[in-house]
Amino acid sequence: MKKAIFFCFSLILILINGNPQPANAYSYGDPNEEKVAEVYKEMQLKLDENPPNFSAAKSLFETVKEEIDMHMGKEPGEVIMKSLNDEDKEATLENMEKLLVLNIARRLESIEKNFEEYDTSKKLLAKGFATYQALSSKVEAENPEADKQIKSDFDAALAALGNPGLFGVGKKPSDIEAFKNNKEEILKSLQKEFNLASLEVGHFTESATEEEGTGKKDWTDLSNVRNWIPLILIVGVIAAVVFIGIRKRRA
Repeated sequence: MKKAIFFCFSLILILINGNPQPANAYSYGDPNEEKVAEVYKEMQLKLDENPPNFSAAKSLFETVKEEIDMHMGKEPGEVIMKSLNDEDKEATLENMEKLLVLNIARRLESIEKNFEEYDTSKKLLAKGFATYQALSSKVEAENPEADKQIKSDFDAALAALGNPGLFGVGKKPSDIEAFKNNKEEILKSLQKEFNLASLEVGHFTESATEEEGTGKKDWTDLSNVRNWIPLILIVGVIAAVVFIGIRKRRA
């Protein structure tokens, strides 16, 4: 019996570590962080120094400029670099805030385009909300009701994603129309609060399986049918071990 249990756990480890992962799958890092938003917060701290530390702020922005150029075109990055070179604190922060709004729009658009990929959509929504949290204090200071409503719309957007559950347990249906409505409400509020004439962000190169640097998609992405195979095998092996154990006891 002990040998059977040892074999069971060994097989589980092999299945987990050996499950093939697509080489070009997207790497999201921490789903509750957005790099551009984190850089914005660090830039704020540098620009709040007396005198403002534009050199450090510029160095921070340069760490994300290439990614911004890739996903949003060159114009946003060029505008922000100009305000940094001009040592215009107010313009720099305003332009960064607008950039974050565009980044939220990009994330939400990516979700809509790949709505059926639950694991991916949930991570992108978490990153979109993490981006909004960097802006939340400003919105709350100027319009508390708008801040409350935007957060509520993010919660509703998450609910609209549904949940595929695990082997059908906890399964909740998705609702793309509800998501679209929540998305539009979020973007409409942000466009108004940050005085953006348009939320057009150019081409969207990000998709559910497109490479952004090098990374791996989590093997626990249950939206991928191939990832169910090791789970089914694990359950089968455990069931077999339990069955054998019961028969031995009865014998």
